[in-house]
Amino acid sequence: MVTGTVKFFNIDKGYGFIQPENGSGDAFVHISAVERAGMSTLDKDQRISYELEADKRGKMSAVNLQQA
Repeated sequence: MVTGTVKFFNIDKGYGFIQPENGSGDAFVHISAVERAGMSTLDKDQRISYELEADKRGKMSAVNLQQA
């Protein structure tokens, strides 16, 4: 699992980005992954642990979110 900090999340648009602690590129996160984790939204600067998975378009997305 990767741990990072929520950089941005827009509930109206249904997506955001998490900045990983390891310095790699920001991870896209979709509202569906947030809801599957039992959360309704993500807050800026919230610490999250997650896994990366290729989405339908082949882009990497954060999944299996957990409070860090």
